[in-house]
Amino acid sequence: MAIGFYFYLDSLAVMPVIDPKNPMAHVTGSLTYYFAYWGRYLLPAIFISGAVASLQAKAKREKLLNNVRLDSATQRDPFAAISWREFEMLVGQFFREKGYKVSETAQGADGGIDLHLTGSDYKTYLVQCKHWKAGKVPVNVVRELYGVMVAEHAAGAFVVTSGQFTDEAQTFANGKNIQLVDGRLLVSSIQGREALQERQVISSVSSAIQCPVCNSDMVLRTAKKGPNAGNQFYGCIRYPSCRGTREAI
Repeated sequence: MAIGFYFYLDSLAVMPVIDPKNPMAHVTGSLTYYFAYWGRYLLPAIFISGAVASLQAKAKREKLLNNVRLDSATQRDPFAAISWREFEMLVGQFFREKGYKVSETAQGADGGIDLHLTGSDYKTYLVQCKHWKAGKVPVNVVRELYGVMVAEHAAGAFVVTSGQFTDEAQTFANGKNIQLVDGRLLVSSIQGREALQERQVISSVSSAIQCPVCNSDMVLRTAKKGPNAGNQFYGCIRYPSCRGTREAI
């Protein structure tokens, strides 16, 4: 875009010919000339700066994700030295590498929905990140996210924390299309994705469904309680350590 705008504006940066019979045309032509003359340098610079900033942000997200792999391999807490904003960037990169299109919001710490995901099915998923170094994420956080999910007609939602969830939060999420990802599960999922890239995995079932959280296989289950009791859904085979679900096709 920078190159295209430069040559386009450069073609317009031509001093107009003075026509005594049409002075307004000269004024308009002069304005076009000065805009094109300076714009051919300013607009490409803006596009190039944006591209550089985007590449730097991508490099930082990838570095955060790689640091989690390195820290977890040395038994160190991978989330101890990062800020809440860096945690959101890390989670966003995690979902990008899982094939989602990620849109980050700018609401600040605990400001609500942190990420909007678009899956390969073109459905929208909401993500709330909780960089909590102490305490557990309570049920009201999950309940409020569920309300937002319903209001925005999203296909599902994720709550990702560097810590843990209370039992009440896990009970509320059970049977709903809300995935609770605690710090330990997030780390294991990142490590698991790396292992999948290092070896070929051949499935005997061409239509195998993978967990959206940890990429493990899923099995068809029937909800036994809650508002979705009796409905079928796909649940992760690693349950209860992973509570990933998908809607039944």
